Amino acid sequence: MKTIIFTDLDGTLLDPFTYSPKKAEPILKILKQKKIPVIFCTCKTQAENEYYQKKLKIKDPFIVENGGAIFIPKKYFSFSFPYDKSSKDHFIIELGVDYKKIRKGLEKIKKQTKLKIRGFGDMTVEEVAKDTGLSLKMAEMAKQKKYNESFKFEEPREAAKILFKKIKESGFNGSHGGRYYNIFGKNTDKGKAVKVLRKLFKKEFKEVKTIGLGDGLNDFSMLKVVDIPVLVQDKIGIWNPHVKSPRFHKIKGIGPKGWTRAINKFVLNEHT
Repeated sequence: MKTIIFTDLDGTLLDPFTYSPKKAEPILKILKQKKIPVIFCTCKTQAENEYYQKKLKIKDPFIVENGGAIFIPKKYFSFSFPYDKSSKDHFIIELGVDYKKIRKGLEKIKKQTKLKIRGFGDMTVEEVAKDTGLSLKMAEMAKQKKYNESFKFEEPREAAKILFKKIKESGFNGSHGGRYYNIFGKNTDKGKAVKVLRKLFKKEFKEVKTIGLGDGLNDFSMLKVVDIPVLVQDKIGIWNPHVKSPRFHKIKGIGPKGWTRAINKFVLNEHT
């Protein structure tokens, strides 16, 4: 049976404060030796995913912008499959809505509700860098959105109910990550993208076991559809109280520290 790992990045594989994967690098090397795929499943852009893949020497498929698209390296699978686009290195399966349409929808919601909403599209690279703590280079990558808009929601938490209701009424889907709120296509989420990719892995390996790792509410759809769902502690050292299911395994450790413990427990113990 082939084990497949699906993982969030921010606050999970990456440190929630420094964005560093350093604490997880030793175990990632072991996973590579054992040929266990590590699939990024994030709200991050293609450019950001590729940056971390290069940094960690990972050459597996990845899922961008809350399930907006799946990037599969050419010649990765031994069979052909339907896809929407291709680039120099990848076949791309698109599940999301075009960014311009999402931006228009968010602007309409902003005008109708008068809520304080500020998206990445409203911010300069410098402003994104300052707000996120990213370098200018990484902030520029974060702004290269195609299927999802991240935005600051500067309102009391109770107002989020109005926000999500309006997002649904407008024909979109929404989520709240560690730092930002997100708006994306109605039929788009991480879980749907995981299902598409899992089907391809099953065709390749016949039997697969999936493990999903996340830290926040925007990971819920991914965690729901994997065989072993794992929730690591968030940046304040708790398990997100809004991510609830008796199936979810709660692992002690913030970000990559909890990620490493989970991989040791649920993956490597069975591959030694």
